[in-house]
Amino acid sequence: MLPYIGEFLGTAILVLLGDGVVANVSLNKSGMKGAGSIQITLAWGLAVLVPACIFGAASGAHFNPALTIALALGGNFAWSMVPGYIIAQMLGAMVGAALVFMFFKDQFDATDDPKAKLGCFSTGPAVKNLPRNIFCEAVGTFILVFAILGFGNVAGASASAVDKLFVFGLIVSIGMSLGGTTGYAINPARDLGPRIAHALLPIQGKGDSNWGYAMVPVVGPIIGGIVAALLFNAIPF
Repeated sequence: MLPYIGEFLGTAILVLLGDGVVANVSLNKSGMKGAGSIQITLAWGLAVLVPACIFGAASGAHFNPALTIALALGGNFAWSMVPGYIIAQMLGAMVGAALVFMFFKDQFDATDDPKAKLGCFSTGPAVKNLPRNIFCEAVGTFILVFAILGFGNVAGASASAVDKLFVFGLIVSIGMSLGGTTGYAINPARDLGPRIAHALLPIQGKGDSNWGYAMVPVVGPIIGGIVAALLFNAIPF
C-alpha cells in the first residue's frame, strides 16, 4: 500500500508546486505576476525534486505514467503494479490541481482570460499541429526517461540521493531547451489530471478545457517513454 500512497501524495505535491508556480506568475493580483518562464522552469524542477526526496524510497518516485510504463517494459518494475500506480498518479494530480484552485481562488476570480486560467492546470501548444505536438512531447519524454535510466549507471548516485538532483537538472534542461512548443508536459498525469480538475471545478469564467488537444500530452509521452526504454535496453552498457 505504501508505494501507492507515495505515488498519490508525491504527484499531488508535484502538481501543487508545478501548477502553483504557473498560477503565481500568470494570474492577476498575484504578487509574482509576470515573473516569467525562468521562474516557471526552475520551479517545475523543484516540484519534481521535493516529492522525489520525500517518497523516493517508498515508491520509486515515478509520478508519471509514461515513466511507470517504460520501467515495466524495461523489466525494472512489476507490470502488476502499473494500473495501481497510474490510478494513484492521476488522482494525486487531480487533488494537486484542486489545491491550486483553492489556494489562488481570489487570483482566478480577478483574471478574465480563460486561456490563462487553463494554463494554470494543463499544457497547450504554441502552434497547434497535432502530429508535431505529439512528436515534441515524445522527444521530451524520451530524453526524460532515457536520462533517468542512464542515471542508474552512476555509481552511488541513488544511495547518496544525488540522482534526485540529476532529475531536477534534467527537468529544468528539458523545459529550458524544449519547453516552448508544447509546454513540456512529458507526463500524462501531470496534464490529464489537472485538465479533468479544470473541467470539474467551479472556476469563474474558465472557458473550455481544450479536450481536442488532450490526447497530445498523453500519447506523446507514452510513445517517448516506450522508445527510450527499448533503446536503453538494447545498448550493451
